[in-house]
Amino acid sequence: MSVYNVDAKTAHQWLSSGEAILIDVREPDEFSAEHIACAASVPLAHIPDLFDQMHVPKGRKIIFQCLMGGRGNRACVALPANHAGEYDVYNIEGGITAWKQAGLPVVGSSDPVLPIFRQVQMVVGALVVALVVLGFVGLTLGFVLAGILGAALFVAGITGWCGLAMLLRRMPWNHA
Repeated sequence: MSVYNVDAKTAHQWLSSGEAILIDVREPDEFSAEHIACAASVPLAHIPDLFDQMHVPKGRKIIFQCLMGGRGNRACVALPANHAGEYDVYNIEGGITAWKQAGLPVVGSSDPVLPIFRQVQMVVGALVVALVVLGFVGLTLGFVLAGILGAALFVAGITGWCGLAMLLRRMPWNHA
């Protein structure tokens, strides 16, 4: 299996002609907020199982896409080795961001709602900073609570379950 990068306009041409399929490897909330019309949503964690979930015709190019290109590149590498040589695999350089900058269409709202993942990062980051400041002021509990938040992020990363993300999804600013 060969892995290549492709620019957004070339990817658009391939998709329009039916030469390729597009797989969006972002999380479901990112996909539902905005995506490329012909993209299939398969989060990065599920890419190793891609060929069990989808019947990809032999000889068709597979294009992965994410927000900026990093996860798309990881998806290219994560495909099972037993399918090597069957497909040419591409990553859209710059992801959906480059796609939009090229003036290509997307489906979804133009509302500037931040993805849940970024909201979690902002909330936890702000709490850790505040708790560390409290720790330096003399409240040792601040350091303890900052450590607990770090452990919670670690568990969320390992398991894929994040209680704060579930809570944030219910907030009014995350509903259109």
